Amino acid sequence: MAVIIHECGHLFAMLICKSPPGKIKISLFEIKIINSSRQLNTTCQNIFIIFFGPLVNFICFILFYLLYLCNSEFLLPIAMANLCTGLFNMLPVMSLDGGQLMYVILCGKFSGKSAERIINITALIILFPLTVLGFTVLLNSKYNFSLLFVCIYLIASLLFRNNGYY
Repeated sequence: MAVIIHECGHLFAMLICKSPPGKIKISLFEIKIINSSRQLNTTCQNIFIIFFGPLVNFICFILFYLLYLCNSEFLLPIAMANLCTGLFNMLPVMSLDGGQLMYVILCGKFSGKSAERIINITALIILFPLTVLGFTVLLNSKYNFSLLFVCIYLIASLLFRNNGYY
């Protein structure tokens, strides 16, 4: 549900900016909204569209958390799912919103190739301790491999996929 809320945030921002999606791809590991008119948008519009997905997750987190505090215990998992989805998507990996956001900002100062290189190095610096944490969680829990799996997937996507600006 948090992922759908997230993607609807991007779609709503595109609607506000009059920048309709060209294509929506759904796969096992991701939902990707292709904004074919992104090059026609201003930098501020692109930042708004990219950041609006995580922003909606953070707003939903606050809303559901406040409702949880009013004795609605079943809402805590929904609040946490939105927080985790928003934070996850802000990681500086080109295939995630954080990487796309960094790319738009860095391209104001650097070439596209240099911006990608900076983002990939930053991603590896952040993903390494997260991978160690994921391994630690796995060892301590004996079964919870989710963080480790996600980190390995993101590192593999850095190494083996075309993660350009889309």
